[in-house]
Amino acid sequence: MRVLGVDPGLTRCGLGVVDGGSGRTITCVSVGVVRSPPDAELPVRLGLIADGVERWLDEFRPDVVAVERVFSQHNVRSAMGTAQAGGVVALLAGRRGLPVRFHTPSEVKAAVTGSGRADKAQVTAMVTRLLRLAEPPKPADAADALALAVCHLWRAPVMDRMARAKAESERLAKAHRARLSEAGGLPDRSASAPGRSASTTSGAGGRPARASSASAAGGAAGRGDPRRSGSTSSGPTASHAASATPAEAEAGGVPEQAADPPSSVRAPMSAYGRNVDGVGAGEGAEIGERGGYATGTRQPTTSTIMARDLGAAMRATANESVSKTTREVRE
Repeated sequence: MRVLGVDPGLTRCGLGVVDGGSGRTITCVSVGVVRSPPDAELPVRLGLIADGVERWLDEFRPDVVAVERVFSQHNVRSAMGTAQAGGVVALLAGRRGLPVRFHTPSEVKAAVTGSGRADKAQVTAMVTRLLRLAEPPKPADAADALALAVCHLWRAPVMDRMARAKAESERLAKAHRARLSEAGGLPDRSASAPGRSASTTSGAGGRPARASSASAAGGAAGRGDPRRSGSTSSGPTASHAASATPAEAEAGGVPEQAADPPSSVRAPMSAYGRNVDGVGAGEGAEIGERGGYATGTRQPTTSTIMARDLGAAMRATANESVSKTTREVRE
C-alpha cells in the first residue's frame, strides 16, 4: 500500500509518500513541502496548495491519502487555515476516487513514538529512525507528513478489521431481530410447554399463575398451602386428593407428598421465578415447596436459542479479530 501523508497548512503544506510492505515494513518514497506566500489572498494561496498536491498525486499515484485532523488549537486563525488546506486536499483526492483518512496529532504521535504527548523533535527523530533516512527531514511539516503516512500504514489493518467485525455484528443482530419478527415475537409458552398442568394459567405480564379452582377445592377438603392456594385450612390439598386411588379415598387417606428432589436435579431460580434455562414456574416443571427450585424437564425457549446463537457468532468474530491483531503485533 502506498500512502500520501499530508500535514495541511497555508504557508507550508507537508507532503510525504511511504510504501508499506508485509508486517511493519515501511519505505520512504519522497518527502517535501508546498509553499504559498503569506501576503497573498486566500483564494490564491489555496490554489497554489491545490496545484502542488495535484502534481504529487499525478507523480506518485498513492492508494490512500492520510490527512491530519484539526483537533484543537488556541490560535483560531491558524486552525482555520489548516482546516481550509485540508479540505482542498480531501477534495482533490475525492475527485480521483482515492480514500481519505483523517488522524489526530495524538494518534500520530502515539503510533510513531509510543506517546501521544511527544514533541516535534521526538517525532522527527523516530521518523528518521523508522524510515532509515540519512538525515532528519526538514522542515518539521515534512516530518509530520511522513509520520501521518506511517501512522496510517500501521493502524489501517486494525481499523479495517474492527470495521468488519462491527459490520458483521450489526448484520447478525439485524438477522436475529428479523427472525424474532417472523416468529411473531416471543413464543406462546402456555400452548407449547410440554406437561403443563391444566390448573396453570397465564397471569399478569405473561407470567404463569396457578388457577384458584384447584386450590379452593383443596381448602374445602382440608389443609392447603397458603403460598399456592391462598387457603389457611389444615386439610390435604386438592392435588393430593385428586391423585388418591378409590380405595384410599374411601379409607380417607391420601398419598404422601413426594420429598424434594436432590440438588443434582434442581435448577436455581432467579428473583423473577425463572430458572437459568428460561423455564418459568409451572412450565413443564414442578416448583419446590420450600427450596425455590424448578425440577423436571426444562425446555429452552426459542428466544434463548436465538440469543445463544447470536452470542456465539459475535464471540467468534471478536476472537478472530483479536487473534489476527495479536499475530501482526508479534510479527
